[in-house]
Amino acid sequence: MSSPASAPAPAPVDKSQVGIGERQYHIAVSPGEVSSVALLPGDPFRVPFVAEFLTDVREVAHNREHRTMTGWYKGRHITATSTGMGCPSTAIAVEELARVGVTSFIRVGSSAGLQPRIEPGDLLVSEGSYRNDGTTSAYVPVGFPAVPDIELTLALARHSARIAEDAGTRSFSGISVSDDAFYAETPEWIDQLHRMGILNVEMEASALFVVARLRGLRAGMVCACSSNLVAGASLYDEKNGALKDGWMRSIEAALETAVELEL
Repeated sequence: MSSPASAPAPAPVDKSQVGIGERQYHIAVSPGEVSSVALLPGDPFRVPFVAEFLTDVREVAHNREHRTMTGWYKGRHITATSTGMGCPSTAIAVEELARVGVTSFIRVGSSAGLQPRIEPGDLLVSEGSYRNDGTTSAYVPVGFPAVPDIELTLALARHSARIAEDAGTRSFSGISVSDDAFYAETPEWIDQLHRMGILNVEMEASALFVVARLRGLRAGMVCACSSNLVAGASLYDEKNGALKDGWMRSIEAALETAVELEL
């Protein structure tokens, strides 16, 4: 007597195909609910800061750390989605936003300066990120660069410089670093980054740049300086008026870039 045929082994899940054409699991957004360009603050409670610049604003979703609102700015449809803190949640946000139609991303967040002249409220445009995170190593080898879209970055730098000058502050461009462990940044590590000429430290850009590059998307970053880690001890403080003003200037620079490049 022949034995019954064995059931075929289940195939592993192909996550590159998960969620395409559907409501996304983490950000809770469906195709057709967002625009082709997204501004990405980290904090969900800063998404309304983007909305202050927009008309016909609509809240699309707020799930976990990911809050999404849409509206219009100078004839361009704009989306704002919060990434949460760090590279893991940023990578998820970018992957899922891409699945629902976003093709360009601009991070607008907070970042600490690592060079002496940078002050809270100044704008910081990233020309590339030193990958001191774990997430991007799951995507690419160690030597793979985390670089933004060059045309988008040059436009961000132009608009940031103009907006900062009009406000009586400054804008800087340079290499940033994305760290995973906020409280593990020792004085020795901060000094090493400073001596390497790293402009600023934050926690999301390397994932944004790497995922965007792999998926054929455009990405850039302009942040407001929250503190300076080499010019004396300082603490992140949302009540700092200079920082709030810097956030608003970074958002304006990102929006003007989206209009200029028709993102």
